[in-house]
Amino acid sequence: MFFEKDAMDWAMGEMLAYGSLLAEGFDVRISGQDVERGTFSHRHAVLKAEDSEEETLLLNHIQEEQGRFRIYNSLLSEYGVLGFDYGYAMASPNALTIWEAQFGDFSNGAQIMIDQYISSAEDKWKLQNGIVLLLPHGYEGQGAEHSSARIERYLQLCAKDNMYVANCSTPANMFHILRRQMKSSFRKPLIVFTPKSLLRHPLVVSPLEEFTSGRFQALIPDTVVTPKQAKKLVFCTGKFYYDLLKAREEKEAMDVALVRIEQLFPLPAEEMRKVLKAYAAVEEVVWAQEEPRNMGIWSHLLLHFPEAVNFRPATRRFYGTPAAGSATRFNKRHQEVIEYVFDPSKDNLIRKTK
Repeated sequence: MFFEKDAMDWAMGEMLAYGSLLAEGFDVRISGQDVERGTFSHRHAVLKAEDSEEETLLLNHIQEEQGRFRIYNSLLSEYGVLGFDYGYAMASPNALTIWEAQFGDFSNGAQIMIDQYISSAEDKWKLQNGIVLLLPHGYEGQGAEHSSARIERYLQLCAKDNMYVANCSTPANMFHILRRQMKSSFRKPLIVFTPKSLLRHPLVVSPLEEFTSGRFQALIPDTVVTPKQAKKLVFCTGKFYYDLLKAREEKEAMDVALVRIEQLFPLPAEEMRKVLKAYAAVEEVVWAQEEPRNMGIWSHLLLHFPEAVNFRPATRRFYGTPAAGSATRFNKRHQEVIEYVFDPSKDNLIRKTK
């Protein structure tokens, strides 16, 4: 992958972030349910001998002088574990401290820590903390409990630059945002909505140059559909981009530009305005999300980006649950949103809402 294909996948991008920080003398600590292998079997941070149960962490054998890598499969108490890790991050500002939910939805078990400390401690007590939350998010047809990390809840807590919230779509961007946590001269909590199906998606790879010469991109423009070609401009984020990219190819809709918002807070408003200016001749601008209208990022955009009132939102209808329990119903609803992104006449979402 590294030496022959020059195409690093998500796991490689993540591990390169840890390895490079360790080589620079920073410590890395990760805890959560099933983090050693990764819930979706992508991390494999711990090797265990089958006959002796002896464990080896290869990241602790990069070079003679390096930081210490610690990773622990934790008990099923999100509240207790995240509370401990918040304190650990407070006491160890030179350690990248990460708590990962098995599925992003499970962070609701730690909601007290998120409300009382992570989002508010700087304003209440002037305490800086660099804790990182990795919350797997993405509608894959796995039911209501394994789809949504409730992006909207975190965005409602955002104000006065109190934390970073991101939904990265490339391994290189994940690499850079994790490194930024330690290379910055200050500490802010970081919430990252991480993928599931994208961990092994053939398009979700980054070349070496994007790691060595690149930087974190809060917005990723469309490099295929130019402003001269485009009739429609679509803003989206995360895994849904790849669903729309596939649909664009199938529909041969090469007049639809797809622009990814990678950092949700602080919102890259100036970069978004530059995109709007470049695509000023398009017939319409769309905000596309796979979440229901009352969830996801749409309401956040309306609050923080005044131009969003002119966007056409393409979303699921209003629901009291993040996703359907039935895989058949899920696929039907998901496809409805995708169709509505490309064709505003397919407005069954709006009629059924009423």
